[in-house]
Amino acid sequence: MARRLVRLLLAGVFSVAGLAVGLPVPQGPAAAAASGIPQPPPVYMVRVYFASLAQRDQLASELDAQEASTAGGYVTAIVDEAQLQALAARGYRVEVDQGQTDLLNHPLRRLQSQAGGIPGFPCYRTVEETYASLSALAAIYPNLASWHSVGQSWLKVTSGGTAGYDLNVLEITNKARPGPKPTFFLMAAIHAREYSTAELATRFAEYLVAQYGRDPDVRWLLDNFKVVVMPQANPDGRKLAEQGLYQRKNVNNTNGGACQANIFNQFGTDLNRNSSFQWGPIGSSSDPCDQVYHGPSALSEPETQAIQAEMAALFPAQRGPALTDTVPITASGIFITLHSFGELDLFPWGFTSDPAPNGTALQTLGRKFGYFNHYTVCQAPVSGCLYSTSGTTDDWAYGQLGVASYTFELGTQFFESCDSFENTIWPDNLSALLYAFKAARLPYASPAGPETVQVAASPSTIKPGVPFTLTALADDTRYASGGWGDQPVHNIVAARYSVDSPSWITGTTTYSLTAAGGVFNAPAQSVLAVVNTAGWARGDHLVLVESEDAAGSWGVPSATRVNIIGPLDHHAYLPVAAR
Repeated sequence: MARRLVRLLLAGVFSVAGLAVGLPVPQGPAAAAASGIPQPPPVYMVRVYFASLAQRDQLASELDAQEASTAGGYVTAIVDEAQLQALAARGYRVEVDQGQTDLLNHPLRRLQSQAGGIPGFPCYRTVEETYASLSALAAIYPNLASWHSVGQSWLKVTSGGTAGYDLNVLEITNKARPGPKPTFFLMAAIHAREYSTAELATRFAEYLVAQYGRDPDVRWLLDNFKVVVMPQANPDGRKLAEQGLYQRKNVNNTNGGACQANIFNQFGTDLNRNSSFQWGPIGSSSDPCDQVYHGPSALSEPETQAIQAEMAALFPAQRGPALTDTVPITASGIFITLHSFGELDLFPWGFTSDPAPNGTALQTLGRKFGYFNHYTVCQAPVSGCLYSTSGTTDDWAYGQLGVASYTFELGTQFFESCDSFENTIWPDNLSALLYAFKAARLPYASPAGPETVQVAASPSTIKPGVPFTLTALADDTRYASGGWGDQPVHNIVAARYSVDSPSWITGTTTYSLTAAGGVFNAPAQSVLAVVNTAGWARGDHLVLVESEDAAGSWGVPSATRVNIIGPLDHHAYLPVAAR
């Protein structure tokens, strides 16, 4: 049955339909049809203007609405001819984005020199390539990484294992250091067609392992924290998307077998509407053919079951059952789910425009992310952000477990160009993800504190007993701003450092740094200390620096490395006249 389902999906996609007179004609299919390749019926990327937030949410539940900002007063959606005509007949103002429409209807082609990856997009690994890369990473670095299954896809369950995939995760931490450890859970590609998400998650995992012996920040993070990466949360759907289909949902056809299997109107369940928290009330659909179909019941899909079970195993419940219950400021853990597109950093709630109990703290951490990836930071249903949603994984993680949860909407297209991914999405979001990892211990507290950056030791390679100068910049201003208000900033009032362990580890001694100008009187301030290395053992040492602002908030630390070499030669450090 599973193999037949895949054949039917692919066959349905490549049906042929005519164009209505008077509609803008997509350019991609016409050119490709000349080559003799069967083409799907054309679809259109449109902007549908709404008159109220209720109208916005209704449009988002009945159309293939894109995860793009609605600040312009319109919902961006993919529609076919019939939907386009129906919207116009209902009196909606509809604009066709011809450039995006051409991209939608342009078939994927494997580049002439392309040996692997998704056809036309060599920067994005397939499901199999992603799994092979991360499995190999765990095999090469068994002291840092473990690769294992936490569940199965719908196809694998229903086929008895003859088709489909496991839902795998990569756990990364220094296994020689005992836990429990603050955890950062990163999930990607729950919506299959969003190409850049899985690759970003995979590269982040590879970066951490590769930099463990090189980057002092990665070193202390993996020694003391844990990151768990699920790169493919919807592998069945992703496999279809790799063929150029705009597949969003999983491939469960038992609830919507009558749906057309084409580029926009597919059977399957939207896994990001199927979670067991606030399932179904708004921003989803009970029609199995709709892109936001929430399934026949909450948690009906094996993929969603696996995701929630994994998070429940990673994070203790830290929030009460009432919607108004606040998560303690001492709670730990961060969850980020990667989506595209829209260039947004979203935080709960998604099902209501009312602020979450920890709304201020969630927004503060979101503004940190926005500083790095330059995205708009907002709560989805609020005017000017996105639209209402329900049954989502980030609302579940915060609402059920109290985990600080976010959705990153990457880039500007589902099939983001490799140039855009390599030069913008990857570097900008790497910085945001690294900050998330740092903040995982106290996500509701430490983001309000200053970042400590530009940490340096001079000299950084010395003999034992020789002092060095430690410098850093304590900066309370590194937040995204504009549109959603500015983050309050405060003067720096203190800075401290510790050696080889973070300040919160039992038995760790901390030492003060002073303001470079002599007085702490600014929100961004250089700090310094002369560090005595008497008694330090030979080898590499990490020096971690963190700072505090006038509101009493300590920020996350940053580290530098100092290498103690050889025995001390006293004569080498005497004045020439004294030798």
